[in-house]
Amino acid sequence: MSRPDAAEIGRLRWRCRRGMRELDVLLTRYLDERYPGASTEDQEAFRALLNRQDPELYGMVVGRIDPPPGPVANVVAALRGATSD
Repeated sequence: MSRPDAAEIGRLRWRCRRGMRELDVLLTRYLDERYPGASTEDQEAFRALLNRQDPELYGMVVGRIDPPPGPVANVVAALRGATSD
């Protein structure tokens, strides 16, 4: 697991700003609470998720779209868990 520096976190925080407030909240919470301690694979998966369009990403989080297996599914599961907090 690599420890992200402040510049990387700042860039990712900017990328977490979406057209949907719900995604803003979930993505930023993950970034603050889980990303720094996540495995390298999960960090890469989170960055890859940020490249997806809002409707697709939101569909994965609410369970309408199945995420690809592997680290992306792990991150989506963590984002889904954040919805019940």
